Amino acid sequence: MSRTEVALFDSLAGGERGEDASVVQRALAAMRAHLGMDIAYISQFVGDEMILREVDAPGQEALAKVGDAHSLNDTYCRDILAGRLPGLMRNTAAEPLAASMPITGAIPIGRHMSVPVRLADGSEYGMFCCLGFAPDETLHERDLGMMRAFAELASFEINREVEAKRVMTEARSRINAVMGDQLFSIAYQPIVDIASGHPIGMECLSRFQSGAPDGWFAEAADVGLGVALELAAIDKALSALPHFPESIYLAVNASPDTILSGGLATLMRDLPGYRLVLEITEHATVADYDALRAALKPLRERGVSVAIDDAGAGYSSLRHILALEPDLIKLDMSLTRNICIDPARKALAAALISFARETGSRIIAEGVETAAELATLQALGVEKAQGYFLGRPMALDAAVRLFATRNTAANVA
Repeated sequence: MSRTEVALFDSLAGGERGEDASVVQRALAAMRAHLGMDIAYISQFVGDEMILREVDAPGQEALAKVGDAHSLNDTYCRDILAGRLPGLMRNTAAEPLAASMPITGAIPIGRHMSVPVRLADGSEYGMFCCLGFAPDETLHERDLGMMRAFAELASFEINREVEAKRVMTEARSRINAVMGDQLFSIAYQPIVDIASGHPIGMECLSRFQSGAPDGWFAEAADVGLGVALELAAIDKALSALPHFPESIYLAVNASPDTILSGGLATLMRDLPGYRLVLEITEHATVADYDALRAALKPLRERGVSVAIDDAGAGYSSLRHILALEPDLIKLDMSLTRNICIDPARKALAAALISFARETGSRIIAEGVETAAELATLQALGVEKAQGYFLGRPMALDAAVRLFATRNTAANVA
């Protein structure tokens, strides 16, 4: 490999387009500069059109920019692929077919080099092209070979982008189908007053026909449907509110993005706020607490309570607690599990319970699985709890039956 070629490939590590440019953009810029061309681009074939997807044309943006579309009948592409035009044209005037095409004089195109960009399945994605306004007899077949190498590099990156788009499209289609056909259900887990043993509320938990709920919500967020899926789940969960006694509240989980979307105000508009609890998860990232407090304010003014979920599981929960002054703090199961035999867990839980008492928040212990854990938490001053020991998540009809023979007078407090 010549020094020129080594320098050309080295330019892909940075290049004149800068570190922020993609590999494909740097390949275009490097090839255009190396060949002394005026315009370089990668096109995509879409139907009967050629669409410019990547362009390097400093000072010539009026002639070529990303998104420009041309009929394949008006360009060289089909003729080069069919062998009617060569991939290397030092002087387009010497090629009768090229010279006869209107685009040759319109740009004008004096010299032209082009090689196909193929996808992993062998299909033609488009073309890697460079053109100059004037002829250049010094261009060599070796230059075309170098362009093929760069086109292969570009095709590797394009394949990754195409695959990522395919995966995203399939994920969006799958999630839209789940929402549109209501292919999920809501399970209701009792939140219990420890002293009486009676449920005072229900946490609403999404369940899907396959896969873990966290995976569905994470995938939805990755493809821009996180808020939509959360709102669909919350809407379905809250539709069950009339089936429960008026003294029972429903707790739903929402990310900061969903709260900031304003969609919750619409869903909760006609519901009694005192029967609703909005749980913000510990792992959710909050970029702007002022905006989040502002979004929560009208809900809280209507009586909706705010809970911080998974407290004690990480640093984020402490930031949420300090910034949002929640009505409820839910101790994470990582704290409650084996708290009866673990002094460190007991000490940390006691600190959070004391903090809640001093700031006017109330504690709910999650993940309670044994009588010993429950007794320890009650001794520490915890009054409300949930977990498998107290009641597993259940379908709506089973949850409603819990109250069929019980006169319950509990509430969020």
